[in-house]
Amino acid sequence: MKAKSILLVLMGLLCIVMTSCSIIRGYRADGAAGPHIFSFEHHVHDTIPNGSNTFSFPVAKNRADWIDTLHFFTQGPQVNNLTFPDAMGRKGKTQGVMIIQNDSIIYEKYWGDMTADRLATVFSVSKSINSLLCGIAVDDGYIHSIDDAVTEYLPELKKKDPMWQKLTIRHLLDMRSGLDFDDTYYLNLKGLKRLHAMARLNYGHNLMKQIRGLKFRCEPGTDHRYESMTAQILGVVIERASGKHYVDYLSEKVWKPLQMESPALINIDSRKHDVAHAFGGITLTLKDLAKIGRLYLNRGMWNGKRIVSEEWIRQSTEYNTSNKGYHFNWYNLSSVNHPKEQYPGYYAEGIKGQVLYVNPYKNLIMVRIGLNNNFGAVFIPELFEVFSNCDKF
Repeated sequence: MKAKSILLVLMGLLCIVMTSCSIIRGYRADGAAGPHIFSFEHHVHDTIPNGSNTFSFPVAKNRADWIDTLHFFTQGPQVNNLTFPDAMGRKGKTQGVMIIQNDSIIYEKYWGDMTADRLATVFSVSKSINSLLCGIAVDDGYIHSIDDAVTEYLPELKKKDPMWQKLTIRHLLDMRSGLDFDDTYYLNLKGLKRLHAMARLNYGHNLMKQIRGLKFRCEPGTDHRYESMTAQILGVVIERASGKHYVDYLSEKVWKPLQMESPALINIDSRKHDVAHAFGGITLTLKDLAKIGRLYLNRGMWNGKRIVSEEWIRQSTEYNTSNKGYHFNWYNLSSVNHPKEQYPGYYAEGIKGQVLYVNPYKNLIMVRIGLNNNFGAVFIPELFEVFSNCDKF
């Protein structure tokens, strides 16, 4: 009887999976391993245009060759006194690393076919760029206050759950939405419902329909839980508030002013609905990603021009252990209980180990692009934090 019950459950699981168009589309697009940094080649996307004037980081006259030989990194019993390349190698499948100090490239390495100019999807690092665009929308007066209810910009949600009128933009930025949504990429019975929801977010053809059908697990603001839907809703709020197409606003306010060297891409749900994947769909080059770090390092200024308010940068990046070290879609290392270093930095992170790290005390920007998940013996943001606090910088 027990075996029969298990068989029925497995058959039910198979039926649900096979009838889920989103899961099937995801499997066809990305395979069993799920999305990767070159997934954009199989997805519908829009272009984020750059301008005619571009900025390039110069290569430092004195490259930091000592980086390859300095033994500095220890993390737990399995990782002891490693060099930077050794520690990076423990992650495996690192595709590109760039370190910039004092506005010059002091170190860069690439593996496989990766180069500084090759486009790669940075997944949830997109959330941090989305947060930047939100700050700009506040500065522009399109968003009156981040304490506004989401329903002020998405009024159709007033007819849904009353909780929507309690959900604010601040809740979205800090992932305290209370929504019944949980990121998962694992195919198992327990996580099937969550997997289906995540598949719809990544591969569905109508994101607004999915948003309108969301439920709440608790009152907004009650607690922090990481989930991508909040960033997606924030992206729609920005588009509605500005009255501009998401890619047009991002191009106008970020890509062109930051003198990006390449157009970028962002996945969309479909040509029919054309809703940008603000939660994780941006594809750009490694060196253009570093320019987001440069903007934050310079407190919202770019070559003498104000791009976003200094107060927005402060709220996003100030070392604060509340909310599990996560503020306005940026992390500090208290998020993983790492002791506060003398010179703490902050970072944006995406699955497969995409990391943009900034240390304002050392005037450092570090970027890593990779193919594998950011789990295991070495946690890349922690590696960057310890490295930036060594005596050599």
